[in-house]
Amino acid sequence: QVQLVESGGGLVQAGGSLRLSCSSSGRTFVSNAMGWFRQAPGKEREYIAAISWSGGTYYADSMKGRFTISRDNAKNTVDLQINSLKPDDTAVYYCAASTVIAGDPALWDYWGQGTQVTVSS
Repeated sequence: QVQLVESGGGLVQAGGSLRLSCSSSGRTFVSNAMGWFRQAPGKEREYIAAISWSGGTYYADSMKGRFTISRDNAKNTVDLQINSLKPDDTAVYYCAASTVIAGDPALWDYWGQGTQVTVSS
């Protein structure tokens, strides 16, 4: 079992930056791929990025450029840096863990509770 807890969300003005963090406990963190997704009201959960246990990164095409995923295996954390925030980035951001890397949320095994990001114009 893996427990994931996100933090770092909040209200930010357009053009600003946020760094989201996800802390993992339970089953060995290093063996899991970690990912970030988001879900806006009335929309499906959307894949942002993933990172393998060895640090390889994979981004959705629409997310390349403003989003950066990183992990610290010693601290059991995975972060998501978001720059040049836009109102369309407003969503609940979720951390996820899996043994595979995939854009389909259904293929991820464990989820955090999410952290709200609200971007004002």
